[in-house]
Amino acid sequence: MSTHKDLDVWKDSILLAKKVYEFTENVPRREEFGLAAQMRKSAVSIGSNIAEGAARRGNKEFLQFLYVALGSASELDTQLEIALLVNLIPAESAADLTKDLSAISRMLQGLIRSIKAPSKK
Repeated sequence: MSTHKDLDVWKDSILLAKKVYEFTENVPRREEFGLAAQMRKSAVSIGSNIAEGAARRGNKEFLQFLYVALGSASELDTQLEIALLVNLIPAESAADLTKDLSAISRMLQGLIRSIKAPSKK
């Protein structure tokens, strides 16, 4: 890997953040600085932490940031559930975003496993 931009999970997380931003443009004004802002922050945090971790010098630090990215994915999952419950997001949109988020979470878990696995020399 040359940079974080070579990682498919980073690329997918950026696309997810774009979708979250597009969705939150249409929320009621009362939620602009509430749930919508939290959703944007969590979505941006996923890709940002992947990038920051990839820029670090060792696998231990990279893993730490990947776990933070995974935590941000869980935060966004919770926020999507709440948005659905309070009728801020249509069920179809929630399902689409949740599907993308689940794929990213699985990719993060796979990357974590691959980094943690002992290298075979």
